[in-house]
Amino acid sequence: MSARLRFGIIGTGMMGVEHITSLALSPEVAVTAIVDPTPTSLDWARDALGERAAGVAAYRTVEEMVGEAKLDGVIIASPNHTHHDVLRPLLGTGLHILCEKPLCSSLEDAARVAEAAAGHKGVFWVGMEYRYMPPVGRFVEQVHGGRVGRLVMLSMREHRFPFLTKVGDWNRFSRNTGGTMVEKCCHFFDLMRLTVGAEAVRVYCSGAMDVNHRDERYGGQTPDIIDNSYTVVDFANGVRALLDLSMFAEGAQEQEEIVAVGDQARLDVTIPRGDLVHSPRQAFRRPELVERTHVAVDGAALAAGSHHGATYFQHRAFLDAILNGGPVAVSAEDGYRAVEIGAAAELSAREHRAVDLAELRR
Repeated sequence: MSARLRFGIIGTGMMGVEHITSLALSPEVAVTAIVDPTPTSLDWARDALGERAAGVAAYRTVEEMVGEAKLDGVIIASPNHTHHDVLRPLLGTGLHILCEKPLCSSLEDAARVAEAAAGHKGVFWVGMEYRYMPPVGRFVEQVHGGRVGRLVMLSMREHRFPFLTKVGDWNRFSRNTGGTMVEKCCHFFDLMRLTVGAEAVRVYCSGAMDVNHRDERYGGQTPDIIDNSYTVVDFANGVRALLDLSMFAEGAQEQEEIVAVGDQARLDVTIPRGDLVHSPRQAFRRPELVERTHVAVDGAALAAGSHHGATYFQHRAFLDAILNGGPVAVSAEDGYRAVEIGAAAELSAREHRAVDLAELRR
């Protein structure tokens, strides 16, 4: 199949390159433009494109690209704090847009973007890759299908490596990222909303920067990003959810573990192992009836990125919305709600109190 859609990639650092390598698996798309103010990052993109780089135009600004390139869509993978300004010349153009998480680094900017995106003629999609890890997708389907009965408790654990080094060290400061609970954890808050099927009403977060980055200095400034936390989220339908985050646990066998407990059973999923474990309730001292299922992931999708194949599967859903009128699964409003919970968690951690979402709601 010859490419039918011409895409530009805005921001060609690590995540932009992952989008390029994953898009190579979708023959409907050709990357025809790349945008980044840093020459080294543009070189990374050219390396990822390989022979296809010969026909790709490079730009330093989004405005230059919009004025010169003939495109059908764009993927935004620039630093969090640039999203609002990057989106400004794109909204209203009719281009299809996939904007990486978080939608914006501040709740105010996210609200403005969500309002503007509501009238955008093209597909507007927020990149929430964790939804599209195949084992996690199967987990959510089974919870929605009643496999645990009535969902009561949802817990998520990410025990992983520290934040990686980025261009200009932008991810070391909350003013750029929105804070760890926005930058990193919006994925999980989005998954909570998706799984629970309700909106958050209250957040309590206990977190701090206890291990990572404490001895680092950038221009004489010390990083201020949380590296571990517990966050409890109460939802309007009575379900409560917990996020357990550690960014100094890279030796863990499983990076992500998600557990749903209902009135009839418990369901677990683990990444990268990719196993679903179903444990129905049993009478006291009766033998367990545990069922373990492995969810395989296409090897090419796994090799194309570092999100357990999710970037590829998200692309397929995004392209289905563009080409076939499929559903927009992760709207700008969804992106705003994930930032909202993250912002509440940041406020809670700083002020050592529970935060009602009504305090932040627009």
